[in-house]
Amino acid sequence: MNSATKPEFSFSNETLVIAKKIINNYPAGKEASAVLAILDLAQNQNNNWLSNSCIEYVANLLKMPYIKVYEIASFYTMFNLQPVGKYHIQICGTTPCWLRGSDDIMNFCKKLLKIETGKTSQDKLFTVSETECLGACRNAPVVQINHDYYENLTNDKIKEIINNLHAKDLQKKSELKPDNKADLSLKSNYKC
Repeated sequence: MNSATKPEFSFSNETLVIAKKIINNYPAGKEASAVLAILDLAQNQNNNWLSNSCIEYVANLLKMPYIKVYEIASFYTMFNLQPVGKYHIQICGTTPCWLRGSDDIMNFCKKLLKIETGKTSQDKLFTVSETECLGACRNAPVVQINHDYYENLTNDKIKEIINNLHAKDLQKKSELKPDNKADLSLKSNYKC
């Protein structure tokens, strides 16, 4: 990437104010130390994933080489380098969660949503992926959906969570309809 070109992505005015506050927490010349927080802001603004233009924007903002920012973004599993669904279901696959059934939760989610690991449902609502330790081993198995943690999960609990998220999305869609009537054709497809 050529840092002289203007990236397609840019922070909103509100996000830029937050980014500058974060950057100002570091001494002059050490602004690159803010890279994780700034990448997180970029991902949140860009529908939960980091496009090349997001990474280029962050690199330019922090006066870092693009490749250094890309290396950081590709190292951490909390950053998504491909588009994900509105609800990114990240299932912990490390030993404590696995011993308490995270692989069953993963298989159940894949069957329920009719997708494979790392893929997104046809309605673009859900992506299921495996992640490294979420730091809540005591309450395994643990799932992170966007920024929320769900602990001590069972197949029934994750099904209820997914159906509630789907219903919430359907409710928002029905509120956007001009006649303000719910579209009865919009119903949960997630049955197992």
